[in-house]
Amino acid sequence: MNILLIGSGGREHALAWKLTQSHHCDSLFIAPGNAGTSAHGANVDIAITDFEAHKSLCLEKKIDMVVVGPEEPLVKGIHDFFRSDEQLRNILVVGPSAAAAQLEGSKDFSKKFMQRHNIPTASYAVFTLANAEEGENYIRAHPLPIVLKADGLAAGKGVVICQDHEEAVRVFEDMVVRRQFGDAGNKVVIESFLQGIEVSVFVLTDGKDYQVIGHAKDYKRIGEGDTGPNTGGMGCVTPVPFMDAAFMQKVEDRIIRPTVKGIEKEQLVYNGFIFFGLMNCGGEPFVIEYNCRLGDPETEVVIPALRTDLVALLAAMDNGTLVDVNISFDERSFVTVMAVSGGYPGAYQKGHTISGLNSFEAAGEVKLFQAGTKQVEGSVCTSGGRVLAVTAPGDSIAAAANHATEAMKKIAFEGMFYRKDIGYEFK
Repeated sequence: MNILLIGSGGREHALAWKLTQSHHCDSLFIAPGNAGTSAHGANVDIAITDFEAHKSLCLEKKIDMVVVGPEEPLVKGIHDFFRSDEQLRNILVVGPSAAAAQLEGSKDFSKKFMQRHNIPTASYAVFTLANAEEGENYIRAHPLPIVLKADGLAAGKGVVICQDHEEAVRVFEDMVVRRQFGDAGNKVVIESFLQGIEVSVFVLTDGKDYQVIGHAKDYKRIGEGDTGPNTGGMGCVTPVPFMDAAFMQKVEDRIIRPTVKGIEKEQLVYNGFIFFGLMNCGGEPFVIEYNCRLGDPETEVVIPALRTDLVALLAAMDNGTLVDVNISFDERSFVTVMAVSGGYPGAYQKGHTISGLNSFEAAGEVKLFQAGTKQVEGSVCTSGGRVLAVTAPGDSIAAAANHATEAMKKIAFEGMFYRKDIGYEFK
């Protein structure tokens, strides 16, 4: 089977590594990929939303499966593009239709979907420029803290938790009046704050049946002890100790199963991953958000823990046998630690040479997944805020975290920073 993987981050490096572990994978192409993905297949310089170029590549390379990593191509309709093209429609696209991808592409859509199907989530209201004054009055009367979310995709930056009313009003005006996030802020969802611990569950579904393929806890704050501004993710752990059988049963009964049934009932075309962003509020799960793809850096910790052949799993999703697949996991703990550029999540420099990459053997249990990297004249250099991730197993979270941080010491680039306390509350 010839496979095209779309994306360029650490998620895609982890997926490339996993896909090529399968004997079903004959060749892998990554568009556009990064310096790390090139070890597993051929990088192709195609933008993630250049669907016509994807078509040309698929026809030229006789692609059988397209795995979509990031959300933007899904929301912009890559699944529909392939389905509506006579030459492409037999290619399996791992990702939902544009209509189904609104579960991630529109916060308003997803909240209404949850309401329709009685899925537990925070109470909310939606406002636009047309009723901005009403929105400001709503904010001033709302209990604190208060959560404001740009309705559309905002590169992970469209969610703000405010501790006072005036701050919340300023954030609201930035989004809806001053258009900080462009069209993504045409609507602003205002939510009640959920007090608890944030976790994620990952599911593969064909829109009727599903399989849980992992869960993780992400660490978003830049500083140790969960301090400082939010980032795209500084590390992850799996399995999460409090996500025991009883908690996961609640998640399945109250959230996953009603979501998949809702997708089927509303006749949304969905063949791909669902990322359930959850809040554990005193042992009760609530949905914070849906994503229509795997997370980053969650993929870098979940995929190494998944023993099941990923290509076979994706094929089962396509041929109606997903429910029959036996999912197996490595029973050890896994911890991912992310190295970022100096200054991130604010302004940072690019182009610094990375040393120590050769110290990670391909057959070793500690894995290095590249994210913001590129090849420059024979050297691997930084090209993003989140540069690379190290994932290690261990008999406990403490042991896995120690292995990952020790391995990270082999890596160096100017301004490099990483948290040394990932999983600290479970050690």
